[in-house]
Amino acid sequence: MTLYAAYAGNLDPAQMKERAPHSPVTGTGWINGWRLTFGGENVGWDGALATIVESPGQHAYVLLYDLDRYDLERLDIWEGADTGLYTRIRVRVSTLDGEPLAWTYVLNSYEGGLPSRWYLDMIANAAEKAGAPADYVEELRSRPTA
Repeated sequence: MTLYAAYAGNLDPAQMKERAPHSPVTGTGWINGWRLTFGGENVGWDGALATIVESPGQHAYVLLYDLDRYDLERLDIWEGADTGLYTRIRVRVSTLDGEPLAWTYVLNSYEGGLPSRWYLDMIANAAEKAGAPADYVEELRSRPTA
C-alpha cells in the first residue's frame, strides 16, 4: 500500500527533504472541506502555529509526498505528534490523478492567535514556489500577523 503525506502549512520541498529524506514530492492537490489557519499561540513558538481545520466549502492547497514508513516516524517526532502538540490524521486529497488518502497533522490547540510575519511569509513564499494559485498566495500574504 502506498503511503502519502499532505502538507498545507509547509510547502517547501527542500525543508521537507530534511525532515523526510526518503519521501519525494509526487504532486499538488487540495484538501476540500478544510482550511489553513493558525492556533496555539502560547505553545512556545513566535506566534501561532499553522494547522488545518474542517470548514465546509473551503479548501487547503497541499504538496503530496510518497511517504516512506521510516519517514512517517520521523515526521511524527518533527511535528510533535509524539508529545501531543499535533495529531496525525488521514485526509482525502483531490489531485488531477485521483483522490488518495494522505497523512497530515492537525494542531491539538484552539484555533486563534496570529502567526509571526516571518512565519506567514515563509508559508506564502513556499506556497508560491509550489505552484499554488496566485489568489491563494495573495490571501495568505494579506492575513494579519503578530
